[in-house]
Amino acid sequence: MKIIEITNVDFSLRQFLLPLMRAARDRGHEVIGACAEGPLLEIPRSEGFRVIGLPLERKVSPLAHWRAFKALVALFRAEKPDLVHAHMPLSGFIARMAAWWAGVPRIAYTCHGFWFNYAGNPPRQAIGFLMEWLAARVTQVFMTVSDEEAADARRLHISRGAVSIRNGRDPEAFRPDPEARARIRTSLGVRQDRVVVVAVARLVRHKGFPELAAAMRDVPDADLWVVGTRLDTDRGEDMEALLRSAGLGPRLRMLGYRTDVAAILAAADIFVLPSHFEGLPMSVIEAMLTGLPVVATDIRGPREQVRHNFTGLIVPPRQSRPLAEALHCLVANTALRATMGEAGRARALELYDEAKVMNRTLDLLGL
Repeated sequence: MKIIEITNVDFSLRQFLLPLMRAARDRGHEVIGACAEGPLLEIPRSEGFRVIGLPLERKVSPLAHWRAFKALVALFRAEKPDLVHAHMPLSGFIARMAAWWAGVPRIAYTCHGFWFNYAGNPPRQAIGFLMEWLAARVTQVFMTVSDEEAADARRLHISRGAVSIRNGRDPEAFRPDPEARARIRTSLGVRQDRVVVVAVARLVRHKGFPELAAAMRDVPDADLWVVGTRLDTDRGEDMEALLRSAGLGPRLRMLGYRTDVAAILAAADIFVLPSHFEGLPMSVIEAMLTGLPVVATDIRGPREQVRHNFTGLIVPPRQSRPLAEALHCLVANTALRATMGEAGRARALELYDEAKVMNRTLDLLGL
């Protein structure tokens, strides 16, 4: 079969779609990727995948989306795929409607987080719901990465057959690694016994960086490493500037975009993701597989990944004091960190092993 996997930007294709593209190719299918052009597309292209650059935009722009729709219709008519598999809210909507218009025989969608579950913007919520409901009418396979959002899709009559597939990472790549721990800490000039809290996320407000900066001021016995950068399409204030102005001094390390995230995680002691909104974050899975206790917020996605008081701690979103208390609890208790980390890795191996997730997804897609 010929399959076209479509998402919004190169970051999403690299982080979310590439493992699935590899798995589908291993089953003997022709797989094409499609998204907006970007430097991270060099990675799938170096592996022999054909990746087509499209004029897809993450911002709401009717003219830009009309251009993307026309480009997608032309692509589908030229390639004649057997299956189009779309991802993310805007690109997922446009791609599914274009696939339907072009007569693609099978259309699938993976929801990585519903717009209408993002609080604080009623017009965006209404538009997001309408888009999901409408595109689901032409979607034969409807998947979500979180159990809660699969339940939402069924409860709200978006898709009665919505199925949660979860996300996955390779447990051989993300694992406890004493050698990497020693190497990374030495390279950064950090003592081997110093407690390190690590956050891996794009530098945008909804990842909870304002609350994290405030919380870390009240956790003086730990360093904070931040791995991540902004995408060109990200909007809002600069979180790097906010973090650097938080008064953490040398306790803060802004590490930027890294290709050795597995080693960075292995060198840390606690993982934190105080987001306001998520689908099912890959970074939490990576941290759990690495054996780190996770501090995350009580929102869709993280609260089904992290078992409170067993694999980590769940705190209210948008509040710095409970976040500081949770971090302080783990910073002060080496044994608790170890116990939670071991439990988290066991849970991740059961639920978020990449091979299991990819096989289940391909089976649902009929591949």
